[in-house]
Amino acid sequence: MLLKLLIFVLAGLAIYKLFGGKLPTLGKTKEEKKLDEDTLIECEKCGTYVTLKESIFVNGKHYCSKECTKSS
Repeated sequence: MLLKLLIFVLAGLAIYKLFGGKLPTLGKTKEEKKLDEDTLIECEKCGTYVTLKESIFVNGKHYCSKECTKSS
């Protein structure tokens, strides 16, 4: 019984090392999330490209600054 448990634990550790010491995740990883925030989008008013994270979202449109949101 103890030998079976030891073999099971060793097999589990081998599988863990096979995946690089990291367990697989089902959701988005931090790297994928970062890529989404760093995506460049075009300002609806002036055409300047800004990151999604830095853009201002008003009425379903993305703008680069408050000045562009006022003039539309």
